[in-house]
Amino acid sequence: MIAVDRGRGAWRDRLRRTGGGARSLVGRVDASPPLLALLRRLRRRLPGDARYGDPLSVAGPDPVDRIGARLASVAAEQPSALRELGLTALQVWQAGGYPRELPPAEVAVVFTDLAGFSDWTLRAGDDTAVELLRRVGAVAEPLITARGRIVKRLGDGLMAVFHDPEAAVAAALAARDAVDAVVVDGHRLRLRAGVHVGVPRRLGPDYFGQDVNIAARVTAAAGPGEVLVSTSAVRRLNDPRFRLRRRLWFRAKGVPDHVKLYAVTSPDGDRERG
Repeated sequence: MIAVDRGRGAWRDRLRRTGGGARSLVGRVDASPPLLALLRRLRRRLPGDARYGDPLSVAGPDPVDRIGARLASVAAEQPSALRELGLTALQVWQAGGYPRELPPAEVAVVFTDLAGFSDWTLRAGDDTAVELLRRVGAVAEPLITARGRIVKRLGDGLMAVFHDPEAAVAAALAARDAVDAVVVDGHRLRLRAGVHVGVPRRLGPDYFGQDVNIAARVTAAAGPGEVLVSTSAVRRLNDPRFRLRRRLWFRAKGVPDHVKLYAVTSPDGDRERG
């Protein structure tokens, strides 16, 4: 019996030594600089964003982006061939849906927010503010997503993109009107929006660049219940039912001087709101 126990103990010792050696070998291979360099060269030849894994490329809300962010975070601590393979797989997977970095294309960028929301929240309290935001989202967002895509939510507002500028303006006006009907505990806030047409840079689900900044500045210039459109958007509004009024003065940091603003009323010709 003692001999059998000794035999089992020796066998377990050999297994531990073998396992430890195997783990050591895997670790050396996993951290091999030539293998890492080979995998990175391979990624540059595969579909999708070869730089997938940086903070911008994994900033989206999808589960695959969260996985990519975790892999990238761990890989930043210690280079790993296995993690590089994981990022490669996610890169190709994402390319099947849409390339993470697409060639620039013209879109209408829309920003919305609730005028005076921050100051109002201090008076109304968090519970009332959250309830208002829920109701605003419920009535406004379906009007945006019917023809466009919400890029991100920004507290009391959102950023969206449309391929059709007229649809973007119509959606902004419809959302404004829908929010006008939202009352919570006797409180009503007015939605304002800005529309600018340009060629921002798309990376994953988000957009970046000067045209995005201009759209945000256009929105910031709008008054409660007002929808403002830039010169580039006006040039693409062919529906005669859109009624435009030139904003006589507009100057914002980072916005070219040639960008002018116009207040627009709905295609139904409703009264102007300022």
